[in-house]
Amino acid sequence: MTSTTEKSPNHEGIDSTSFTTDQEQGSSYTTNAGTETRRLQRKLGVKEVQLFALSAAIGTNIFVSVGSALPKAGPAGLFLGFVIWGACILCVNECYGEMVTYMPVPSATITFASKWVDEALGFAMGWNYFLNMALLVPFEIVALSLMIGYWTDVMPAAAVVVIMMVIYLILNVIDVSWFGAAEFYIGIFKVLLAVGLTFYTFITMVGGNPQHDAYGFRYWNQPGAFAEYLVDGPSGRLCGVVAAMVQAGFTFCGPEYLGMIAAETRNPRRVIHRAYKTFLIRVLLFFVGGALCIGIVIPYEDSTLARLLDAGVSTGAASPYVISMQRLGIAGLGSVVNAGIMVSLVSAGNALLFSAARTLYGMALDGKAPRVLGVCTKKGIPIWALFVSLSFCLLGLLQVSESSAKVMNYLVILITANQLLNHFSVSLTYIHFYRALSAQGIDRNTLPYKGRFQPYTSYVAVTSTALLTLLLGFDLFVDVPNNWSIRYFCLNYAMLAFYVVMFVGWKVVRKTRYVKASEVDLGLGGAREEIEVHQRIVEDEGEKMGKFEKVLLKVVPM
Repeated sequence: MTSTTEKSPNHEGIDSTSFTTDQEQGSSYTTNAGTETRRLQRKLGVKEVQLFALSAAIGTNIFVSVGSALPKAGPAGLFLGFVIWGACILCVNECYGEMVTYMPVPSATITFASKWVDEALGFAMGWNYFLNMALLVPFEIVALSLMIGYWTDVMPAAAVVVIMMVIYLILNVIDVSWFGAAEFYIGIFKVLLAVGLTFYTFITMVGGNPQHDAYGFRYWNQPGAFAEYLVDGPSGRLCGVVAAMVQAGFTFCGPEYLGMIAAETRNPRRVIHRAYKTFLIRVLLFFVGGALCIGIVIPYEDSTLARLLDAGVSTGAASPYVISMQRLGIAGLGSVVNAGIMVSLVSAGNALLFSAARTLYGMALDGKAPRVLGVCTKKGIPIWALFVSLSFCLLGLLQVSESSAKVMNYLVILITANQLLNHFSVSLTYIHFYRALSAQGIDRNTLPYKGRFQPYTSYVAVTSTALLTLLLGFDLFVDVPNNWSIRYFCLNYAMLAFYVVMFVGWKVVRKTRYVKASEVDLGLGGAREEIEVHQRIVEDEGEKMGKFEKVLLKVVPM
């Protein structure tokens, strides 16, 4: 037990971790178990992490999928739903930021839940997080198949799955620097596409289009700002806003990815700190800004969008931006946008596979997954964890027997629940972290990153993520005779049931115990001390940046 006068986290306990610095291979995180050595190498620099943080969340979610919520909520309802959930996810970000920046270790938030709250929570959270990342990879592949369908339907779905598995394997199996380089350059393209569509919206709405139609916010007046969903009147408009929030629950992401790459970042406390601190800009620019743009470019009653959604079409043709371009007679630009979305999908799948493999690796180190998944190659690649994660791509073959749009819808439902449960778990873990700091007399001002408005933001985060998880299938309970479906009830709440079973099962089988605030090992054995040694070495060596990286630091909102 630590006295209340102590001013730094406890370093005592089992020291199972150590950091080594190697000028040839880069810094690394090493864990020894018996005769095995398992190592992740800190090779990701400022430019890779910058673009990863900025672009990892940019994919079909903000270009196409969000359009499905527009007919339910209307432009103002969609915007309001995204603003409300944006505020909630910012609270979640403050929880991630303070803990991950303080202790940038493999599978950071999963480790925190295990060591600072209860091993059972870490087990449930770890497998839930893995399924979240692993299911998103085939989602991106199925979406890619649909994007190809914008031009031709002769490309076999199975061929797309195999080709993407090969590409992802090459980018992830050779060296982490290959992953970083790929994400850096593709990330630049994704950011330019997102910013370009924002400029497209502004330019066309003020009259910069072939029809010279300055339509402005016309569609907010006619057919209206709010749509009625499921029922008529104010209740229908409220249901529309809730539907927009559920869509936002799938669309908003980003903080969790930084937790996965923290252990492979060369200067984590400086670079990761900055990424979390400026998450607000990314939320406003890409997520909330994207929802606003979509509500401007087409009306929520657009016949083309309604026809495509009813037909289960999820290609680039169903993107509100592409529909807008067709309405305005801008020839050829729709194909450019569709191609850009495809590039975004390749990048998003690559980042998700990386995160899934690192999640398995971290659980293997902690005894919550088979030990073999903790084995790394000489280049620091968790090879068996990568292969297991890659195998989930085969779920993309479901589209051979089912329609691609239907498979995408199933995956979206499962993934949304995964993401919300992850955010809930991290926020709950932060509350225990905050209490441990207080119980052990540690001043939060000494931490590398101090979360804003804590602990109140963590209370908002826990409450909002729990409520939205329960509301995922709300539409099944509105007008039950017409909307009830056993299949969709199971899909909406399957992951919640899985989470509870994993927690209770591990709790009962392993007889884990809740960790009291005064007993929490905030140093994770000797990990904190080793991280600080590594940090001093890196700062002494300095961060090597070229002119491009220096310009990027000033221009990119990071």
